Amino acid sequence: MSVTKHAKLHPIEASPIHARRERVFLVMSGVFLGTLVMLNILGITRFIEFGRIGGEDGGSGWVFAVAVGVLPYPVTFLCTDLISELFGRARANAVVWVGLLLNAWVLFILWLAGILPGMDAPPPEELPALLDAMRTAGESGGLTIGERTFDASTVAYMTSQSERPTTFFEVRALAFGATLASMIAYLVAQFTDVWMFHFWKKLTRGRHLWLRNNGSTLVSQLIDTVAVILITAWLGVFDGAGEYQSSPVNFLLQLIVTGYVFKFVSALLDTAPLYWLVPRLARWLDIDPMAEHRHLEDPGPRSAQ
Repeated sequence: MSVTKHAKLHPIEASPIHARRERVFLVMSGVFLGTLVMLNILGITRFIEFGRIGGEDGGSGWVFAVAVGVLPYPVTFLCTDLISELFGRARANAVVWVGLLLNAWVLFILWLAGILPGMDAPPPEELPALLDAMRTAGESGGLTIGERTFDASTVAYMTSQSERPTTFFEVRALAFGATLASMIAYLVAQFTDVWMFHFWKKLTRGRHLWLRNNGSTLVSQLIDTVAVILITAWLGVFDGAGEYQSSPVNFLLQLIVTGYVFKFVSALLDTAPLYWLVPRLARWLDIDPMAEHRHLEDPGPRSAQ
C-alpha cells in the first residue's frame, strides 16, 4: 500500500481495510437507525389498504391493511442480519441498543415540544357553542343551512374534525404511544433476531444462509408484530378508531395477521439480496463471517453457500 493512500487516513483508522469496514458498518447502521426513527414517527398515522376479502353485502369482511410505519420495517431486519453475518453478534447487539436510545430520544423530543409554549392561534370563543349547536342539530336529524340540509353523519363528522387537535399534537399522540409500544416490542424482537441468527449459524456450521436469515427474521417479526399491536391497543392509541370500538378483537387480529403476512413476504424476498451481498462484501472487506465461531470442529466455508 502506498504512503500516499495511508496519508489520507484519519489518525484513528489503522489501515485502509479498517477504514473500509468502518464505513460500510456506518452505512448499514445508519440505514437501520434512520429507518427505525422514520417508522416510529410515521407509525399509525395512516393505514395502507392492499385488498379486501368479503364485506360486499354489508358485512365487515377482512381487510388486508398495514400501518404506514410497517412499510420500511423489514429493512431493519435485513440490516441487522448483514451486520450479524459480517461484523458479529456483539456489534449487532450494540446497534440494537443504540436504536433503543434513539427511540427514547424521540419520546423526549415529542414530550418537550408538547410542553413548551407554541404560537398556535387560540380558537374563537364561540366555537364551543357552535359545536354544541351542530351536535344538537345532528342528533335531531340534520343541520339546515340556507336551502341545503346536511344529514346526521355529515354533521357528526364535521364536529369531530373541528374538535381534533393541531397537526403536531395529533401526530404526537399517535407517535408517542406507537413509539413506546415499539420500544418494548423492538427490544425483544431485535435481540431475538440476533440470537436466533447466530444460533442457526452455529448449528449449521456457517452453511445455509437462507435458513438463519428466514429462521431468525420470521420468528422475531412475529414477536414484534403481536407485541407492538397489543401494547399499542393497551395504551389506548386505537380508541378513536371506529372499527376498534365496534369489534376490537377482529380489528386487532386483522392488524396482526396482515402486518405479519407483509413482513413474512418481505423476509422471504430479502433472502436474495442477502445472498448477493454477503459473499461480495465479505471479499471486499476481507472478513471471515465464521471467525467468531471458528472453535467449531468443522467451521464451514468462509462465505455463505
